[in-house]
Amino acid sequence: MSDLKSKLAQLKATAVKQLTDCGVSSIDDEKLDGYVNSLKTMVNNKDAVLVSGTDASELETVRRNFVEKKLGVKDKDKAMAAITSVVGKMSAIKMKSRPAFYYLVSEALR
Repeated sequence: MSDLKSKLAQLKATAVKQLTDCGVSSIDDEKLDGYVNSLKTMVNNKDAVLVSGTDASELETVRRNFVEKKLGVKDKDKAMAAITSVVGKMSAIKMKSRPAFYYLVSEALR
């Protein structure tokens, strides 16, 4: 297995564990794979594959670049409510996996 594939597999395994820890019993692998693969050019940047739940500018970036641009949700209050909900759900996890965070935000907005 190439180094990139190995790192992506580890990133997915971490996301699956965090999703399970947050009570997600049925994970959509295709959806999660999409979030993991979207980070393949940044997999070596630890900050890029994690989300800080306490950094307001980081959460605003998630809203703008993920929720608005990728999910198409323009309602800022609805987006931030979903993000805040996920921060609460993942509060026990110190190093929040970006794919797991994105997965939970997308589920919160369904």
